[in-house]
Amino acid sequence: MSGGEKQTFKIRRLDISDKTKGYIELLSQLTVAGSLTDEEFDQRFKEITSYGDDHLICVIEDVSSGKIAATGSVMIEKKFLRNCGKAGHIEDVVVDTEFRGKHLGKQVVEFLMEHCRAMGCYKVMLDCSLENKGFYEKCGLVNKAIQMSKYL
Repeated sequence: MSGGEKQTFKIRRLDISDKTKGYIELLSQLTVAGSLTDEEFDQRFKEITSYGDDHLICVIEDVSSGKIAATGSVMIEKKFLRNCGKAGHIEDVVVDTEFRGKHLGKQVVEFLMEHCRAMGCYKVMLDCSLENKGFYEKCGLVNKAIQMSKYL
């Protein structure tokens, strides 16, 4: 980018065209994403969007390049607890190495938290590594538990 250009970012829901804008490659910076055919991507996209507002994936696009710079997702869990309350589960937050240091991760988390607020969630939670704990604390989250996992 030349000195006179200003970088502009747009946060929005994932669109089916984002596969061609580096979305899967971005996820690969977080964990193993694998290679998806266009058909596999389209099928999963349609499945996720069929859940409506209960599963939201957001992206931040670098408008000048059309590249996906950051992403994150949230799933809304409907409970019997808390008078049939709802809890948000944030997952898969990642910022492309090229765009780090521009507060895009914080924008993703805030966007997802606002979605949870609008959906009437009484809490939002996420799992993170110890290395990322400080980042999420800056986003207003507090350490409440220990994560336990068993990979199948």
